[in-house]
Amino acid sequence: MLTLISHPLCPFVQRSAIVLLEKGVAFERIDIDLAVKPDWFLTMSPTGKVPVLKVGQPDGDDAILFESMVICEYLEETQRGAPMYPVDALSRARQRGWAEFGTATLADAWQFLNSSDPSIADGKRAAFCRRLEQLEAVLEGGPYFGGASFGMVDAVFAPVFRYFDVLNPIVVQSIFEDLPRVASWRTALALRPSVINAVAGDYADRFRRHLRQHGALLAG
Repeated sequence: MLTLISHPLCPFVQRSAIVLLEKGVAFERIDIDLAVKPDWFLTMSPTGKVPVLKVGQPDGDDAILFESMVICEYLEETQRGAPMYPVDALSRARQRGWAEFGTATLADAWQFLNSSDPSIADGKRAAFCRRLEQLEAVLEGGPYFGGASFGMVDAVFAPVFRYFDVLNPIVVQSIFEDLPRVASWRTALALRPSVINAVAGDYADRFRRHLRQHGALLAG
């Protein structure tokens, strides 16, 4: 039995959920309030962050995994379903590098989206767009990062692109209009069932509410 400890907005949780759904694995999902973390969760998670994956053991105890990419790699190694990496070692290593790049891209996107200071927002927007330009240069035939098959890099970037599905279309167009390959990739990811089902139906409302509560410039 697998149990994913989660938060409804966490993009790192979404990575793990996407891989679980791609693998067709049955799992339980438990959302917690990160503002008031339960004691049982703090005992379980050394970092105090989600996701955490509980893996049921034959003796009745649970093995605990934390950090999203560790969880994703564990699922790739232990679960059936379509592989999330290429068979070729060089291609696999290359994609792992771009997955790491995805984490840095997420950081720039998050700071841009949540900024209440125009100068900081402009700087983070520029940093995010530079990363998208680097992606534009390496994307090829699509529809996914590695071509026809959905993979781990797609699972990493899908939560990043999801943010922009709930923003003002004018803002979104200004970011993606000169990046046709990235824009097509983003569209393909948004249509993937595992990506859609990695969040609850009220995700967009929750995220807009989050932006308003933090006084983000993009809240409107």
